[in-house]
Amino acid sequence: MPINSFLSYLSFEKKYSQHTIIAYQNDLNSLQLFCKKEYNNQNIAEINYAQIRSWIVGLVNSNISNRSINRKVSSLKSFYKFLLKTKAIELNPLAKHKALKVSKQIQVPFSEKEIINVFDLVDEEVNFESVRNKLIVEVFYATGIRRSELINIRISDIDLSNETVKVLGKRNKERYIPLIQPVQNSLKSYVTYRSEIQTIQPYLFITKNGKKIYDTLVYRIINNYFSKVSSKVKKSPHIIRHSFATHLLNEGADLNSVKELLGHSSLASTQVYTHSSLGKLKEVYNQAHPRSQKTNLL
Repeated sequence: MPINSFLSYLSFEKKYSQHTIIAYQNDLNSLQLFCKKEYNNQNIAEINYAQIRSWIVGLVNSNISNRSINRKVSSLKSFYKFLLKTKAIELNPLAKHKALKVSKQIQVPFSEKEIINVFDLVDEEVNFESVRNKLIVEVFYATGIRRSELINIRISDIDLSNETVKVLGKRNKERYIPLIQPVQNSLKSYVTYRSEIQTIQPYLFITKNGKKIYDTLVYRIINNYFSKVSSKVKKSPHIIRHSFATHLLNEGADLNSVKELLGHSSLASTQVYTHSSLGKLKEVYNQAHPRSQKTNLL
């Protein structure tokens, strides 16, 4: 089946994560079920653009956001490009498709004060979970890593002698990120508490039952802490990543360095964080440019 071949290609050649592959599979299965129901044809390698467009219209009528629909169509584009590459088809039915318009989402980072206030919070009880949870916040803000990257940090990835942590990013790309001294201190404290938990897990962050930590728990931890200091609607690990990049740029870090720390493959991905730094840039500009000064120089 073309879909199975494509998924194998994503796994073994593109080295995509299992989570990403499942997302592609779900998108392709959605179109396949639609075509089977509407056109009595479940081989989506044989369908045309008009049929795909009917599927897209159905998604729009189901109140699925244009952003989500564009992501699904992106999966299909990759699928048909693969079929072209393997000569399974001669024409790409999505070759002339134009993405649906989406409103630009601006994600507001936490302020430096909000971050400081989180670190100033005092837990009612100091135990394994409270020490772990505080360290999770620290690691996110000190490294800017993704939630999946944090979850998959192994104890062996921590190198305190070199003050670094090895992170496995998208498409299994490794990168090393410096660990500042406060995080190193918190790590040592956490490892002491962790040693008292019975576990065979190689991963750094575990639950109190010795299991590997998971997505929803990490999200709850971040949301819980930041709900105490911030009124922002979105409080997630990604917003801390956004804050990490914004605060570095505000303090003068160059874009290429931030790109490497974030694990982006291109500067275009990193540039989305620069809009939040424009305020700081304007402030520096107004202070430095001779003609912007408000005082009378005559």
